Amino acid sequence: MKRATLVLRAGCWPRPERVDTVTLLFDDRYRRRLRMLGDAGLDFLLDLVEPVVLHTGDGLRLEEGGYVEVRAAEEDLVEVRSPNPASFARIAWHLGNRHLPAQIEGDRILIRDDHVIVDMLKGLGAEVRRVRAPFDPEGGAYGQHNHDPGHRHGPLHEERHGERDG
Repeated sequence: MKRATLVLRAGCWPRPERVDTVTLLFDDRYRRRLRMLGDAGLDFLLDLVEPVVLHTGDGLRLEEGGYVEVRAAEEDLVEVRSPNPASFARIAWHLGNRHLPAQIEGDRILIRDDHVIVDMLKGLGAEVRRVRAPFDPEGGAYGQHNHDPGHRHGPLHEERHGERDG
């Protein structure tokens, strides 16, 4: 069986050497060792030294050459918006206080659908709607991605710290 033993971050691997893609839900993108089936049928083993969060565009290097590109699958999510910045900050605080995985994108937050949380958000004045989209939440202050030299943050983090992911 073919083995993928190294992850190269999006933009850091030779895309012409792509042999397949693998489309994964968020829960399947934090792995160390797992048999995978590429979108075009490539059967391979992800075999890493330690678990790594995989992001859209990352390349999994195969031992025998070539790369499998990672894609985030669309999932059922809830889009959270707010009528003003103060309310948005309050809503974000409540979500963070519950340690929920959340993807922050400018004027919206994406979370997994949970009727209890949705009711709480509506009570806080949030505008919520169900969407299907790839889910790539923030890693959190103590999350695994902070130990990964290729970790990614959202645009707000890059703006504040002058970072760009590569």
